[in-house]
Amino acid sequence: MLRWIRQQLGFDPPHQSDTRTIYVANRFPEHGHYVPQRFADNRIISSKYTIWNFVPKNLFEQFRRIANFYFLIIFLVQLMIDTPTSPVTSGLPLFFVITVTAIKQGYEDWLRHKADNEVNGAPVFVVRSGSLVQTKSKNIRVGDIVRVAKDETFPADLALLSSDRADGTCHVTTASLDGETNLKGSLLVAAFFCSSCHQLTTNGIMVNQQQDVNHLANMTNYSVAETAECQSVSQLEALQAVVECQQPDADLYRFVGRITVTQHGEEIVRSLGQENLLLRGARLKNTKEIFGVAIYTGMESKMALNYKCKSQKRSAVEKSMNTFLIIYLGILLFEAILSTILKYAWQAEDKWDEPFYNQKTEQERNSSPILKFISDFLAFLVLYNFIIPISLYVTVEMQKFLGSFFIGWDLDLYHEESDQKAQVNTSDLNEELGQVEYVFTDKTGTLTENEMQFRECSISGVKYREVNGKLVPEGMSDDSPDGSTPHLIGDELLFLQAVSLCHTVQISYDQPDCPVGGGDPFSHANGFSSNHMEYYASSPDEKALVEAAKRIGVAFTRCSGDTLEIKTFGKSEKYKLLHVLEFDADRRRMSVILQTPSGGKVLFTKGAESAILPFTTSGEIEKTRVHVDEFAMKGLRTLVVACRHFSPEEYIDVDKHLNAARTALQQREEKLQEAFNYIERDLELLGATGVEDKLQDKVQETIEALRLAGIKVWVLTGDKHETAVSVSLSCGHFHRSMNILELLQQRSDNECAEQLRILARRIEEDHVIQHGLVVDGASLSLALREHEKLFMEVCKNCSAVLCCRMAPLQKAKVVRLFKTSPEKPITLAIGDGANDVSMIQEAHVGIGIMGKEGRQAVRNSDYAIARFRFLAKLLLVHGHFYYIRIATLVQYFFYKNVCFITPQFLYQFFCLFSQQTLYDSVYLTLYNICFTSLPILVYSLFEQLVHPHVLQNKPGLYRDISKNSLLSFRTFLYWTLLGFCHAFIFFFGSYILMGEDTTLMGNGQMFGNWTFGTLVFTVMVITVTLKLALETHFWTWMNHFVTWGSIAFYFIFSLFYGGIIWPFLHTQDMYFVFVQLLSSGSAWFAIIIIVITCLFPDVVKKVFYRHLQPTSTQTSQSLSAPQTQTLSCVESLCCYQHGQSGCSRLASLLEQISGRCQPSGNHCPASSRSNRSWSDTENLYSNDCSILTLSPTEATNC
Repeated sequence: MLRWIRQQLGFDPPHQSDTRTIYVANRFPEHGHYVPQRFADNRIISSKYTIWNFVPKNLFEQFRRIANFYFLIIFLVQLMIDTPTSPVTSGLPLFFVITVTAIKQGYEDWLRHKADNEVNGAPVFVVRSGSLVQTKSKNIRVGDIVRVAKDETFPADLALLSSDRADGTCHVTTASLDGETNLKGSLLVAAFFCSSCHQLTTNGIMVNQQQDVNHLANMTNYSVAETAECQSVSQLEALQAVVECQQPDADLYRFVGRITVTQHGEEIVRSLGQENLLLRGARLKNTKEIFGVAIYTGMESKMALNYKCKSQKRSAVEKSMNTFLIIYLGILLFEAILSTILKYAWQAEDKWDEPFYNQKTEQERNSSPILKFISDFLAFLVLYNFIIPISLYVTVEMQKFLGSFFIGWDLDLYHEESDQKAQVNTSDLNEELGQVEYVFTDKTGTLTENEMQFRECSISGVKYREVNGKLVPEGMSDDSPDGSTPHLIGDELLFLQAVSLCHTVQISYDQPDCPVGGGDPFSHANGFSSNHMEYYASSPDEKALVEAAKRIGVAFTRCSGDTLEIKTFGKSEKYKLLHVLEFDADRRRMSVILQTPSGGKVLFTKGAESAILPFTTSGEIEKTRVHVDEFAMKGLRTLVVACRHFSPEEYIDVDKHLNAARTALQQREEKLQEAFNYIERDLELLGATGVEDKLQDKVQETIEALRLAGIKVWVLTGDKHETAVSVSLSCGHFHRSMNILELLQQRSDNECAEQLRILARRIEEDHVIQHGLVVDGASLSLALREHEKLFMEVCKNCSAVLCCRMAPLQKAKVVRLFKTSPEKPITLAIGDGANDVSMIQEAHVGIGIMGKEGRQAVRNSDYAIARFRFLAKLLLVHGHFYYIRIATLVQYFFYKNVCFITPQFLYQFFCLFSQQTLYDSVYLTLYNICFTSLPILVYSLFEQLVHPHVLQNKPGLYRDISKNSLLSFRTFLYWTLLGFCHAFIFFFGSYILMGEDTTLMGNGQMFGNWTFGTLVFTVMVITVTLKLALETHFWTWMNHFVTWGSIAFYFIFSLFYGGIIWPFLHTQDMYFVFVQLLSSGSAWFAIIIIVITCLFPDVVKKVFYRHLQPTSTQTSQSLSAPQTQTLSCVESLCCYQHGQSGCSRLASLLEQISGRCQPSGNHCPASSRSNRSWSDTENLYSNDCSILTLSPTEATNC
């Protein structure tokens, strides 16, 4: 237990040495003095608190706030010395604020614990005690043998021991780790380590350790390793093996280790590499089951190590609040010091120092002047302490917590297909959504749907498209009757055969319950059934092309050893795979050499246009080049296909070159490149393909709207350079007219610096046009190492930046680079996979996409949405609303507290600075808690300066609130001076109107100090409440209720408080005071005159500025769309899926209360929900484009 506590507190790291030794199945040696190493358990932790540290950690974070810490000091001072007010006046609000905040933050962290428990409690199967045992994921220990079935995710980092495949391989997808949806292969322990050349040997083929992991993984490998034979539980239980490997690190693409297997008393050593490691979060594909030994578990897994430590995010508004509090603290200290000095200056005269009615005691006469000065200073500090608004924090917390529900209730953020609504994980950052200046987005699964679709192809200079499973030339329609077998000419057939054979696709057969077509698995009209096979590919393009060829009639049906089988309209053809010329970034193409059924030798190759066309000597080269350009202009991903037929003599020469290069011990990479280039020449051009990487709906419109809003968009992806650029062009991140600059494949600091200077000069010379920058991960590392300023200068002058081949931590570094830049812009990161978690946690605001690859990003994000297009409304509407609401809330709180405490300061000039309080202690306590709290809270929940429809039509309005403009020092100074002006009017207005004549009571009684203070307090409550009413643009029934209700509550409370003798009160100073005050006509006259005097200039100012110098926001207020045509973010509360969910009923109730929805039983019909779409045909407003406008809906009940 003690060790567990020490580990939780971080004092006892699980491992100490540089390597770890793992005994497979935890079969520890029985002899010697073996001391087992300590490893982390398999729990994933994304929460911030534990049951042990919640109270101290939460209190520490709360008392970091200046107001909380200040009131704690004031409360302690009130306990220690005699002060004018009771300690309850400070202690009770402080306790209320701390408690409410702790409950809110505890609830949010409990939700994180709940999500973690779902992952940690997932069922898994491990081999223990000779049987397969089901347990929870968190119970996996390092050394356990774990079984993982098809389509399951790996619960820990596993070293592959065996699989159900005879060739000893398995295939995985790692989209949640590196953003790649590609299928990757993993090898069993099959590689012998060659000490002489420091390379891995696999089946006689030498593979350099530094070769790209993906290239190695995509190869077909056959293992003869001893663990491959252990495919049953009994064999695995009997396995005696020890794994030695490096300690955990965050590099997803590096793993070094070895395994020692003991068989028949002999120890056999095998090397382990990245190709043997199955990473946590990856998913098993195309393999029935595998067994692996747990190497890294829990927070030591590579996925978890790529997480950034969860830290407390603080919004720019909260930082501004702290700055304002420091200024107000300075004002407080100034008033307290000035009052103390003036007190002693006034008491320099004996008649004021010791008047006859207040003689000093002997102890007071002999007390130290310094201690007395300090005591008086602290007493004034306590008297004026309410100028610091402690209730500001609790109001802000309640506003954020309650306001966050509107995001989840908004129908425009609801995705009906997946039945997912927007989710708020951290409500502390709502207003930050209105301040975003940079958006860093992932590509795969965030901008795209992870789906490739074949669109067009060019064969022998003729463009074709697919129509109903047939290739149709451009300009022609499909006139052949359904079910007829299409006729393909020789070129078309050869092209489809090349597409079906030149790839690294794997096949999985899923047999249905009921056979189709009488049991013939290929009895479809085109010769096959599409229900029995599922393709898995290392490239999504390859999968789309093979599936398209299959639909047209040329189906890749089997891959067995070195035999490839295709069926051309039902006719089976077998090809022998002779050689594979793997894809690499330099050649940008891949090839296969096959033996045809007739015995001939042929090479099929495919790749980028620039990698194929220069090596072609025959075919329709120019026409194909034009078609490729047309495909690219449409945003399609293009590949060019070619072939070469070998004579027997030519093939012998080719085979000789390949074998010599692959068996070379020196400069093998260079010799392989030479051999590949020697073979891939004199090609015959067959055609080209156009594949669409399907984007999510409205991605291009969303990116354009963000640009108009002044937000720069960066795309950070782990994909290849060509793929990333293609998607950036198709989604509008890069424009066709944009000058694309490249910072790629830089190998040294000097080379990188020189390239950056060249790019900077090009931008300066061509400053008229827009520039886009493409940078890869390796070059980025060099740029950030020595040349940050130069890199930042280039990036800031580019309209769009694309970073490809990015590791997870590199994404976080890029975000941190901009966060810490001198301008300190607000950043937002959005992604869907575990590889995006570090970036999401690093940014000021992190948004997770509820994609297809797990929930890692969602669990670690601040907000979660189902689609990228929802980001536009989240920022432009919700962000706008949240910011203006909380900005006004903060300024208003400071204003009303200045109004509250300044008369108390002025009163000291009339009471010889005797520290006499102007207000009763009950009024002091309840002013911020009851009398003035609800109107500003409701305002901060429902205020809308501009209709949501207009905010979406005019993204430029987002610029008006950027850079924290509503909380600028100028605005803060205006509200503060306004508070001082109103406070002077409260005090001196009451003094002038009633101070000179104290016999204005109806019965001739005189006014006392409590009556004067109550008059000032009454005027103040009415004025500050009506001031907020003047600031309110969007009135609801709720606003009316709390505005007039707060004033009425003050009068009713004061009547009861002063009209009854309360036995538990020590004094009855306020008895009958309020009743007497209201019985005076002069008092009512004074209240009306003072309130009008305060508010009338403000009304004149608003009218003057609105008509003579209107802001763009004020101008847009007149452009509000008709209420009957659109649903605002608040109106959308009326409607939810089927109109009957728990959230929708609560939302409907709130709408009815707020007056925005008719209290009828009818909800928005399904038709209105289905018609909620973006439209590009709405009217354009002046000086701006209507990018994201709502189409009119048929709903009339909202």
